[in-house]
Amino acid sequence: MNESVSDENFLDCPFASVQKVVRGKWSMVILYFLSQRVLRFGELNRKMPMVTQAYLTKELRLLEEYGLVNRKVYPQVPPKVEYSLTPLGEKFLPVLKALENFAVDCQDYQA
Repeated sequence: MNESVSDENFLDCPFASVQKVVRGKWSMVILYFLSQRVLRFGELNRKMPMVTQAYLTKELRLLEEYGLVNRKVYPQVPPKVEYSLTPLGEKFLPVLKALENFAVDCQDYQA
């Protein structure tokens, strides 16, 4: 850990790749809610009232672009759009669980 890190080494770091994917402020929260069930945009928006619709849309598009979230549009009026985890997104669930356990452990130290 003490050695000097060059840009090349940083770019090859797997943690840098993951950080790029879940860099959004609400990415992990979105993945958590979608791990529970398929959600429509409005349902997800209601679960996260502190997030603007525009920002939620941006986060969902990035997660979709990175292959973690699936967006299914139903051809009906009014439009119906559902979001779910892709198989790659489901592979991220153990990471979310580990982070949840870490968060609980951190709370024990803050008490």
